[in-house]
Amino acid sequence: MPTDQDYLSQLQDYYADHRALPSLASLGQLVGLRSKSSAAALANRLKLAGYLTTTPDRRLAPTEAFFARPVVDTVRAGLPQPANDAGFDGLAIDSYLVARPSRTVLLVVKGDSMVEAGLMEGDHIIVDRAQPAAMGDIVVAIVDNEFTVKYLAKDKRGIFLKPGNPAYPPIRPQGELEIYGVVTGSFRKYR
Repeated sequence: MPTDQDYLSQLQDYYADHRALPSLASLGQLVGLRSKSSAAALANRLKLAGYLTTTPDRRLAPTEAFFARPVVDTVRAGLPQPANDAGFDGLAIDSYLVARPSRTVLLVVKGDSMVEAGLMEGDHIIVDRAQPAAMGDIVVAIVDNEFTVKYLAKDKRGIFLKPGNPAYPPIRPQGELEIYGVVTGSFRKYR
């Protein structure tokens, strides 16, 4: 017999395909419930659990918890370890990576000057335009009217941009150096 978590998974897949939730009338058909009262009861349980809410026009809408993905365990990058299917709390990726949505942008990495920082060509970086930059931060900077992503560094000669690849030289601004934003995270898709 399906659980509410099974129904939630079906709703999450529906939302991924349509970027909207079904109407209450269609909810039962989607998850295989025969009566409208069963669909309404499911919607109420998912609201009480914090996954759904109702908009002012009485439509179902997802909450932040709806988008949380289960963190099922840790995994070693070294020797294997026994798997633990017990699960941990969920993680809403957007709220984890984006502190200020109105001041956050995504940029795509081009080139290999930051490979030692773990940034590869094609990666998406999350850039917080409101966060003040500190020495050692990975920043997106504008130097001579061009974007670059580097470590913000300082030495006796002043502030400069340090690459995360020894094949590249440091960048010392000839004119003005503007910090566009601080890199707060990155992600890549393998397939």
